[in-house]
Amino acid sequence: MKINLKALAAGTLVAIAQLAHSADLTFWSWRVEDKAFYESVARDYRKVSGDDVKFSAYKNTEYPTVLSAALASGGGPDIIHTRAYGGLSNLADAGYLLPLTSTTVPGLAAFGPSLDGARGFKPPHDKEFHGVPFATQSLGIIYNKAVLAKAGVTEMPATWDEFKALCATLKAKGVTPLANGTRDAAVLEQVFGVVGPNFYGGTDFFSAVKMGNKTFADPGFVKAIEEVVGLKQFMPANSLGIGENESRTLFSTGMTAFFITGTWNIDTVREMNAKLDFDMVPAPPLRKGGKAWVSTFADGNYSISASSKNRAAALKFINYLASRDFGQRLINELRQTSAVPGTKADDKVLAGINSKARTDGTPFVMLVGFRYQNPNGSVLLRDGLQKLIQGQGTAQQLAQDIQTGLASWHKPFQK
Repeated sequence: MKINLKALAAGTLVAIAQLAHSADLTFWSWRVEDKAFYESVARDYRKVSGDDVKFSAYKNTEYPTVLSAALASGGGPDIIHTRAYGGLSNLADAGYLLPLTSTTVPGLAAFGPSLDGARGFKPPHDKEFHGVPFATQSLGIIYNKAVLAKAGVTEMPATWDEFKALCATLKAKGVTPLANGTRDAAVLEQVFGVVGPNFYGGTDFFSAVKMGNKTFADPGFVKAIEEVVGLKQFMPANSLGIGENESRTLFSTGMTAFFITGTWNIDTVREMNAKLDFDMVPAPPLRKGGKAWVSTFADGNYSISASSKNRAAALKFINYLASRDFGQRLINELRQTSAVPGTKADDKVLAGINSKARTDGTPFVMLVGFRYQNPNGSVLLRDGLQKLIQGQGTAQQLAQDIQTGLASWHKPFQK
């Protein structure tokens, strides 16, 4: 079958309908919470394409093992919901994913930095794309306007020191400032992603460590670690037992003023309390009027199994997933930031932080740059922060441990 690439480039369901073919496609994902959405997409896609798409979702913690086992045995789905960066590179470098180009998927030509999350790690896979990015995420501080107003605060503090002073004032009044706990190491990395860039220097620092011109023992990075650890005093008293789910509940029920998190929780908070009046902003800058960085990252990709027996139909579906029609549907129905260029968020909170990310975005340092091999940067940072919060070690020691661990495989550090 010859695929009509010009029709695919239009990226609409109508164009796809012109591609006369019928196939049964399987689509695996870890997005259990989005099952209804993807099943609805599949029903609508079938009406115009004639192709069936069976969506199967697995628990987030089980998905990597289930998927890897299936692919290693020559099985698995046609369409694979892949992670980004290191999560994708493991599959791409093993030859499990079909390389994609702007010829087979014309829409890829318009995608921006999110495509970096669709590359492999080892040559030649680092020069190839192995997926269509599906969403981008940003990190920031969600704040409850009513809680702050009750404390006499009508706007977010202008500097980081003022933010900490406000947290101390709220705590003195019996209000828990932060919803965050320390049980989930991944959440601590997210907190670092919000607070850290203003101290270590955002994108300039990220570029420098990628090139080996700076190290993670840099004083700015050490200071960022210290600031994150210092936030424990503003967390709930039982912070050791609080993970992301509990933090969502605390914030959504008005028990705390702030929730340091990512844009994926905007929709969750709305679902938990539709009447809650809240907004999302970057961490305040060190100096009034200074730069306030927003850590961003590609959240994952839609990929095709290299062993798919329905390659033409899979490419047809992937082209639809790269279209503005689908991207706008994703942002409207899931309130996630679609990676498809030209899509816009109607949700004011999401649109606001997205605007900040466009002007002051910086890579979420460990996920974007240092999760490709072991020991990976995220694990080193997460585990180290947990230990520091429990009183074990120093920020300087953690920074050096990160540097030493990453130098074992990050070649620029070996110069």
